[in-house]
Amino acid sequence: MQLEQYIALWSQATIKMIDVRQHRLRGDEAPFSYRLPASAFLYTTIGHAHVYLDGRFYDARPFHVLHSGKGSRVEIHCLDDAVVFYLILYQAKVFLPWRKELRVLLETANPFARTYEVKPKAPLELLDLLVAMYEEWKSSTPLQRFHVKTLFQLWVHQILQQLQEQDGKTGALSVVEQAILYIQGKYAEPLSVEMIAQRFGYSAKHLSKLFKKQTGHSLMEFVIQVRMEQAKAFLLHSDATVQEIAEKVGYADRFYFSRLFAKYVGMSPIRFKKQGEALGTEICPYALRRSSIVPLSVRRYIDSGYENHYRYKGRNETSMNSRKLSIVATMLVCFALVLSACGAGTGGGAGAASGNPQAVAVKEQSAASADSQKQVRIMKTIKGEIEIPSAPKRVIVDLYLGSFIALQFKPIGTPELNLKNPYFAESLVGVENIGDYENISLEKMLELQPDLIFTGNKAAFEQYQKIAPTVVVPFGQLKNVHEEITFVGQLLGKEAEAKAWLTEYDQRIAQAREKIAKVVPADATVSIMQDWGKQTGVFGDNFGRGGQAVYGGLGLKPPAAIAKEIMEKQEVEVSSERLPTYAGDYIILTSEERTMADLKADPIWRTLDAVKNDRVYIWKKAKSWYFDPIATLSQTEELADWLVSTGAKK
Repeated sequence: MQLEQYIALWSQATIKMIDVRQHRLRGDEAPFSYRLPASAFLYTTIGHAHVYLDGRFYDARPFHVLHSGKGSRVEIHCLDDAVVFYLILYQAKVFLPWRKELRVLLETANPFARTYEVKPKAPLELLDLLVAMYEEWKSSTPLQRFHVKTLFQLWVHQILQQLQEQDGKTGALSVVEQAILYIQGKYAEPLSVEMIAQRFGYSAKHLSKLFKKQTGHSLMEFVIQVRMEQAKAFLLHSDATVQEIAEKVGYADRFYFSRLFAKYVGMSPIRFKKQGEALGTEICPYALRRSSIVPLSVRRYIDSGYENHYRYKGRNETSMNSRKLSIVATMLVCFALVLSACGAGTGGGAGAASGNPQAVAVKEQSAASADSQKQVRIMKTIKGEIEIPSAPKRVIVDLYLGSFIALQFKPIGTPELNLKNPYFAESLVGVENIGDYENISLEKMLELQPDLIFTGNKAAFEQYQKIAPTVVVPFGQLKNVHEEITFVGQLLGKEAEAKAWLTEYDQRIAQAREKIAKVVPADATVSIMQDWGKQTGVFGDNFGRGGQAVYGGLGLKPPAAIAKEIMEKQEVEVSSERLPTYAGDYIILTSEERTMADLKADPIWRTLDAVKNDRVYIWKKAKSWYFDPIATLSQTEELADWLVSTGAKK
């Protein structure tokens, strides 16, 4: 059947949405079996599965689209720990009067009943549409259900376009092209190299190299250029203010936006707007996603969807992490400020403080409020002197959360990723989710009524400070477990508890070191690695993957030839050919797929002494990426036990 015929029938059809469902099937469960009550699209998003549609076999991996008609039998066998898939059920009818050829087409090759598969070139675009449909469908209001139908038409358009290219000569989009599409669709949102790389399953360094090689420009340079192009279009074709345009393209600070605009365009936004006609710049509303950096022969993303950063990512936040304060949040904050106008201020210094961020003023003072007397104290931070409660009770925490949990302090809110930390997830029961790290909900934070906010995000300080007193300690400013626990103990007024916890921590670390000293030679070396497919990441002592536990906790050393490099860079990406240079006597490897048998079958890995002698510890990133104090202690003891068992095999 020709694609034009598909399009003709879809154009004539009246669509009724039946259901949008999400299913999770575990590997230990019986196969999912279901007879379709209507035509359906099936889209797998996580995991590997074998799918049978009326007995026809399909090997379904993430971002795989299948379609079949009413009455078809679907059977799904999960081949991983779990597989997640969506079902979009719909009914399509073509009503009279209609041309004879269309009736013949419908009778002979009904596209709504046909079974076929699509392996999308731009899967994230489809995923964004799908998630939007699912979320809207769950809401059940008539208007949102109507919107689902609109989104479904966009989905079908994308499927038809994918089918057209699937039959042609166009190959799959490269990761760089997909990144370009993603940036063009999400330019108004906070974007960082790390976040974009994680979205596509690459390391930040590797994706940056690919992007630079293919486009000649860095990722963040491209992000800024896209934003500036959008800003130019808004300036020429709208009456929006500079502040409004700054927010539309992802900058909350109008002055910062204006400086960037002048740098990239050569003049201020106001001057550009005034001289628009003289510049001869022809930017029409339909070209709002253009870029002068990369020729856009690839399709655009739809601006919908969803999208995470706990410190386990091992990165500092970038200047792009500042988020717009939404209209709703602004109204809520203003309302809160009006209600509290007669009370005490939240404080906040006029200038940045110098010196150690752990310096906490010991004096306490009474702050009068309209209702009561409250004990507060002054804390010196990188944002100046901040007035905080002497004994905070309702604290929102986004960074260094492990130290709070270690001191038996449960926050009232934290980003979603923290709630999944396997080392203390049970201690967070009842803690509210305030969103992911790239999309913190200011409305939710305000709703929780915190008396203190503890964050690593410098860019969000001004927004958070309007909600509650805010202490900023950027990632990396607290260098080790002792500094973290001590600082948080001072913050919470739990100095004695912090001292006791560190005493026990030191004792358990010493015991772990003593255990391995009996079986691990003093000159033995250990490498910390992560499997990235064709590349391998090698890590230092401050990037997770076991680095804090191995090099800090157990006091072991990397190979001497690479020690300086990895401790300075903390992350080094190496090819398979260079792997032997970076491999120690023992290897701690993070991998989602590889097993010891895989390593021994690999022509490069099997030459390494650590592989030959079964001295490789393989674990998954869900455990290895975290490196808060609780995780570090647990990992130190876990790896010590493994090292002892490895020595016992000799």
